[in-house]
Amino acid sequence: MAIKEISVKDLAEKALQKEELFLLDVRTEDAFQDWKIESENFTYLNIPYFDLLDGVEEIEDQLPKDQDIVVACAKGGSSQMVTEMLDDAGFTNVYSLEGGMKAWSEHLMPVKVSDLTDGGELYQFVRIGKGCLSYMVVSNGEAAIIDSTRKTDVYVNFAEQMGVTIKHVFDTHLHADHISGGRTIAQQTGAAYWLPPKDAEEVTFDYQPLEDGEKVTIGNTTIDIHALYSPGHTIGSTSFVVDDQYLMTGDILFIDSIGRPDLAGKADDWVMDLRETLYKRYKDLSDELIVLPAHFMIMDELNEDGTVAEKLGVLFEKNHGLNIEDKDEFRKMVTENLPPQPNAYQEIRETNMGKIDPEEEEQREMEIGPNRCAVR
Repeated sequence: MAIKEISVKDLAEKALQKEELFLLDVRTEDAFQDWKIESENFTYLNIPYFDLLDGVEEIEDQLPKDQDIVVACAKGGSSQMVTEMLDDAGFTNVYSLEGGMKAWSEHLMPVKVSDLTDGGELYQFVRIGKGCLSYMVVSNGEAAIIDSTRKTDVYVNFAEQMGVTIKHVFDTHLHADHISGGRTIAQQTGAAYWLPPKDAEEVTFDYQPLEDGEKVTIGNTTIDIHALYSPGHTIGSTSFVVDDQYLMTGDILFIDSIGRPDLAGKADDWVMDLRETLYKRYKDLSDELIVLPAHFMIMDELNEDGTVAEKLGVLFEKNHGLNIEDKDEFRKMVTENLPPQPNAYQEIRETNMGKIDPEEEEQREMEIGPNRCAVR
């Protein structure tokens, strides 16, 4: 009998729909504790596959007979072995996760955020396994992409399906937790690639400087992308106000947390820049703007429709990082609550600068692991 598999797309749908499912993760305990597939109605058991080489008898009583079981490993090979063993033991409801955690890390789901003024549309691309969020603004046959991941074919194919031409590609900052696809998309499509110049001092390629007050119109409609200089996560971090409705905050402000200022080794220098952006620049903006960040931390931040979005005014009420009046307390909170730095973040920064050009498999390895762009 052929081994039954489940695709990352189908598993992501189950996670978003909050279906009940039993997940048997056969990676090492350290890998599981560091990063796993999350959903509030998933039940978990972590048993390293090498503990199951002699058989699955010792875990049979820990597995449900009346619920689907998904077996996950790093790349999809060990999970196939364990799935076959469980099938032989009489479990007919077991599925191996196709491609393993590597495939889970790369999966992108486009979700429509809303229609825009004068007929445009805004889409959010949710990278559920990594917590990355990217965007496509569509208007009158043209498109702009913001904070794309390296899975560039997803955006290019989506634009083709929509019948639109990609004219502009933006990065809100020089990313350190994932490899940007912005430059590649620009090369593939002839689009302009925009970067904040203060983050681009070491890049090895040509780009369009994205500076405070810059306006880029998409299509022939009045959908302007207004750049707002907002340092703190990086010295060049730049936010966008799209269609006077949406605030794309990059890695400065998230739904349940704020950005970390240390990924260039300058936490003490940049922490007050972070406060200035959050407590003054953003405070001057309309509370009605809907925040669209470049990352989410936990599944609870996803709305019922699968988007990650919230009004700025609500975040000023509920986000702890926006409600620390004392500057010294803010500095202490930020600098003393930094999670471990992202996997291979220095190499990722150098890749995004164009200094190195790793092979595809090396790029996958560099990105493996959880999103760590926020202050805890």
